Amino acid sequence: MAESKEEDVKLGANKFTERQPLGTAAQTDKDYKEPPPAPLFEPGELSSWSFYRAGIAEFMATLLFLYITVLTVMGVGRAENKCKSVGIQGIAWAFGGMIFALVYCTAGISGGHINPAVTFGLFLARKLSLTRTLFYIVMQCLGAICGAGIVKGFQKGPYERLNGGANFVNHGYTKGDGLGAEIIGTFVLVYTVFSATDAKRNARDSHVPLLAPLPIGFAVFLVHLATIPITGTGIQPLARSLGAAIIFNKDLGWDDHRILWVGPFIGAALAAVYHQIVIRAIPFKSRS
Repeated sequence: MAESKEEDVKLGANKFTERQPLGTAAQTDKDYKEPPPAPLFEPGELSSWSFYRAGIAEFMATLLFLYITVLTVMGVGRAENKCKSVGIQGIAWAFGGMIFALVYCTAGISGGHINPAVTFGLFLARKLSLTRTLFYIVMQCLGAICGAGIVKGFQKGPYERLNGGANFVNHGYTKGDGLGAEIIGTFVLVYTVFSATDAKRNARDSHVPLLAPLPIGFAVFLVHLATIPITGTGIQPLARSLGAAIIFNKDLGWDDHRILWVGPFIGAALAAVYHQIVIRAIPFKSRS
């Protein structure tokens, strides 16, 4: 009887064999087709208004993100004690809530990246052309600089006194601690972005696109809760960290800047590799 069941299992396994090369995304003709990878260069984008509109959307979203979050950080810093402010939890909610709102607003225009690490990770997964990737990162950086600049323009005295919302490794932590926190924090964020925007999942579950900003914003919230005490939470190289450092422009804002660039880019690359090769790949099966 046992041998009969084993034969049935083998028959079922061999009846439905994999027809795709190993390492490609698993899919069926029923509900989903894997989109082709984005070309490395797409000159036609440069003559399209939608391309520039997407860049403007990234600029404005990053500007608003920096404006709200830097003001929140300053509000906590200037309070007499943490009980008279929103505290670390409030800062984390401000970052996560703004990402939730801004991704919801811009996802249909630019994809709602608002973070060079996210853009870089999606580029490695061939979801974006190099042309669009570089344009997005430039616009995100300009938006971050302008957002921090508006805060300084409104409150120059408190801005200088409260370190301008700049990121740095806090006292009691090593640079290695800061690097590890940035790598893992960015990995969590970018992996969540990949999972929440997975086109195959969207094809099966029509409610997912509407909910995509929620897990992304919540991931930002949780990462901030964990890493604000270590680095103030960067996970946004060349935008959040760079914008605040340029406007603050003091040694404290630049001392640990390499960590705030290298860590997020490593974390984004690891998330892209993990999602594309491990999560989306066809599992190996013996054909013997």
